[in-house]
Amino acid sequence: MYRYDEFDAAFVRERTAQFSDQVRRRISGELSEDQFRPLRLMNGLYLQLHAYMLRVAVPYGTLSSRQMRMLAHLARTYDRGYGHFTTRQNIQYNWPKLRDIPSILADLASVEMHAIQTSGNCIRNVTTDQFAGAAADEIIDPRPVGEILRQWSSLHPEFTFLPRKFKIALTGSPNDRAAIKFHDIGLMAALNGAGEIGWSVYVGGGLGRTPMIGKLINAYVPHEHLLSYLESIMRVYNRYGRRDNKYKARIKILVHEEGLETIKAQVEEEFAQVRGGRLTLPQEELDRIGAYFAPPPFKSLPVAAIDIAREKILDAAYGSWLENNLHPHRVPGYVSVTISLKPIGAAPGDATDAQMEAVADLAERYSFDELRVSHEQNLVLPHVLVSDLPAVYVALVEAGLAEGNAGLISDMIACPGLDYCALANARSIPIAQEISRRFAAPERQKEIGALKIKISGCINACGHHHVGHIGILGVEKKGTELYQITVGGDGTEAAAIGKILGPGFEAEAVPAAIERLVEAYIARRQTPDEPFISAYRRLGDAPFKEALYGTA
Repeated sequence: MYRYDEFDAAFVRERTAQFSDQVRRRISGELSEDQFRPLRLMNGLYLQLHAYMLRVAVPYGTLSSRQMRMLAHLARTYDRGYGHFTTRQNIQYNWPKLRDIPSILADLASVEMHAIQTSGNCIRNVTTDQFAGAAADEIIDPRPVGEILRQWSSLHPEFTFLPRKFKIALTGSPNDRAAIKFHDIGLMAALNGAGEIGWSVYVGGGLGRTPMIGKLINAYVPHEHLLSYLESIMRVYNRYGRRDNKYKARIKILVHEEGLETIKAQVEEEFAQVRGGRLTLPQEELDRIGAYFAPPPFKSLPVAAIDIAREKILDAAYGSWLENNLHPHRVPGYVSVTISLKPIGAAPGDATDAQMEAVADLAERYSFDELRVSHEQNLVLPHVLVSDLPAVYVALVEAGLAEGNAGLISDMIACPGLDYCALANARSIPIAQEISRRFAAPERQKEIGALKIKISGCINACGHHHVGHIGILGVEKKGTELYQITVGGDGTEAAAIGKILGPGFEAEAVPAAIERLVEAYIARRQTPDEPFISAYRRLGDAPFKEALYGTA
């Protein structure tokens, strides 16, 4: 994985010193909150309902055990003993004291981490597939390009104050696990006619108040011209993106109002001017960055079959974990392991300091000292020997992290909601907890199969509710928290935005409403293996609307 060079180290050290002085001046009263606000946001510090919140960047979701141990240290020393992993592959601390922020940032810098550009109208943390560099279906490991994008976007002088925040995601696989079509720019590895690898570029995706699916603006951009092409898109957006209305400031609105062909023509005009210039990536630079992501020294092993049926007879919980939490690896004898941060009845995405320490130990011992954060708020050990799975599972049981529910109904995405967030209209975490308890039985989850529920506490959609197979949006109406339910969303390469089926439900009625949807699906699926999303696409809204409201 990437290691800071002298420039990175100096850059983070200088920013830490600068912001530490700004914090000192805020505490002393030299800066008012209005003066401090843009400064803290540029450094990932929010003021939420009850306290400050610090959001720490995890570029392209990759961590070492040393870095994970530092995150545990921060939770234990400066917070309330836990951290919250987010859909942006970051971690948030909900209770730091302002006076401690300089110490936190200094500790982060000591392990090559920071909180820069995790907020503000700039290019945010670049995200990717949590199985990058390991997945069997991958065309290319996208993380070297993710690192190049990190370096290019960090304190970019032209794009520090964009019309609105800007998010980029990329995937090296044709099976999209990074929701690239719901980002301002989404990149998918592609092959040209000569078999050369480049990138398909999507633009104008996003969720929030106006959800939109990104549009393909260029089917193939070579590696060496990718930065030039992205810079061209950014220049067009920075020039024409609206600054008079924050609700219409995202690039998705610009693409929608001007039309893709108009935007594409402007991008191509910019690209013609910068192509071949200083942003062209020479092969030696691609090789230099790529060397940091060289594969670990895998053993040469035969394909290792796992007899899940046998294991489920011997230990049902272990068998379910094997069935749901493993992902195929490109190297025979290895798998990637999803560590669920969704134990039944818990807050999705939360991990205690002790759990973070345990995961760091597992990464160091069993996964070549490498960890991943997924945009679905779980953790991943990317390179685990099949023969080590029993030992990994035992350690996860001891840490309270052995839930075998990855991809199932209890593996929900949920934002912090009104328990923490000043922007939220309704609570998210209690809804997720109640649904999780209602569907806690492993045999019930297995019967239902693959089903993604996503929950947001406001229209900003930090919980990605628009792309849940079942989405739940908390709203406030006349002082009451109500929850709209959508059906049919999909964050994969088959991107779709869920449909609202009718009026919202009060909080206590939501779990039962979800159960009615599930029962309608089970009763009408063609086979026990037909996934919920496939059944919905075949059946349409009517049976699900009837299940919720008693009428189609």
